[in-house]
Amino acid sequence: MNGNFVDKRAIISPMTQPRYFALIPAAGVGARMGGVVPKQYGQIAGKALLQHVMETFAATPEIEHCYVVVSPEDSFIATLPAVPRTTILFCGGATRQVSVTQGLAAIATEVKPDDWVLVHDAARPGLTVELIVRLITAVAADPVGGLLALPVADTLKRSSEQGRALETVPRERLWAAQTPQMFRHAALLDALLKASAVTDEASAFEALGMQPRLVEGSPRNFKVTLPEDMLLAERYLKGSA
Repeated sequence: MNGNFVDKRAIISPMTQPRYFALIPAAGVGARMGGVVPKQYGQIAGKALLQHVMETFAATPEIEHCYVVVSPEDSFIATLPAVPRTTILFCGGATRQVSVTQGLAAIATEVKPDDWVLVHDAARPGLTVELIVRLITAVAADPVGGLLALPVADTLKRSSEQGRALETVPRERLWAAQTPQMFRHAALLDALLKASAVTDEASAFEALGMQPRLVEGSPRNFKVTLPEDMLLAERYLKGSA
């Protein structure tokens, strides 16, 4: 055999590592906030909630690109400053599940089936680069995927229809789900298409009998839901909480 022989198969078909993409469903109206402007465009610490989230992903070297899914009728997104490595998709729907599903379908030509997608709520502006890296590090080799979450610390009560405590629910092994939730593109799209009605991506995998990995998140990564949440989120972003 020629000592200078080179196996060209290694050149033609190199092994490629999965990449990491962010997907932010931002087509909601935030009805519980009670404002004229959709919640994700509310201002805290001088920027819209959505702007904080986009900039955090843009500041994370591990993230290849970020996609933001908004409603086709969205007129607010144009008021935000452009963010590097970020694309706006005008294909959002009436629910988070629809928005994420349609967003995944829209980027199918841009990502590979085994690339990871980190789905994050636009109303969680307390996300940090450190939390993103923590999730990626913990889940990158996982066969299913995973999500940030917090162990439940409060005593939980189950109520009657009249609002009276019926029983105390054991909190051992209970976690409060956060985002990002990180799954491979093809598997996530398939799980969401098969799911009947879910409020997060992990639930779609659970419905298929899979067990996503729980990675401890942070109290600062909470979801802004009510008007009073805006003040707490601002304190975290300003480092005073």
